[in-house]
Order: sequence, then structure tokens, then C-alpha cells
Amino acid sequence: MRNHNQLGNTEIDSPIQASIEQIWQNVCGGWDQFNQSAVLDFLSQCEKKGIDSQFAMSWIEKNKDKIPDWQTVSRVSLDWMNQHTAAGSPLSNETFK
Repeated sequence: MRNHNQLGNTEIDSPIQASIEQIWQNVCGGWDQFNQSAVLDFLSQCEKKGIDSQFAMSWIEKNKDKIPDWQTVSRVSLDWMNQHTAAGSPLSNETFK
């Protein structure tokens, strides 16, 4: 079932998308509040729920025109992903042993 939501005028078409939007709502509740610390919290929450950070950020990026200082938020998210993922897969210290 598809719903038209109020978060970004996107359609929810999967439980994963619904989870991403719920995490976003809990973290900041509004695009004007989505800053460097919020994106780090958002990505950490997605990771805890097993949601691919690249998939989650693709939804965020669709709304980049609503985010103050998007360039910084984007850079911070890319740095986080570089530290926590490889090709979209979570890394562990065991990966490099």
C-alpha cells in the first residue's frame, strides 16, 4: 500500500523506506534541523536497524534543497560512509585481519 506522506512528499513503498523516514523524524523532525550532528545520528540509527546508509542518504539527497548547508552535511555523510562501509556493506575490524 502506498501512502503520501508529509515528510518529503515522497511515497512510502516499502517498510525500509518507512523506517528511514521514521528515523529522520525522530532525529530532527524537519529539514531545517538536519545538520552535521543530525546526519551522523541519522546514519548511526540506520546502521543499528541494518539499513544501508547509501540507500538512506539517497532519500535525504532528494530533499537537499531543503537542507541548510547541504554541502557540509553531504561531506560529513560521505566521511561517515567511508569509515563505516565498503561498497554499502558494514565493515568490522575483522575485515582487515
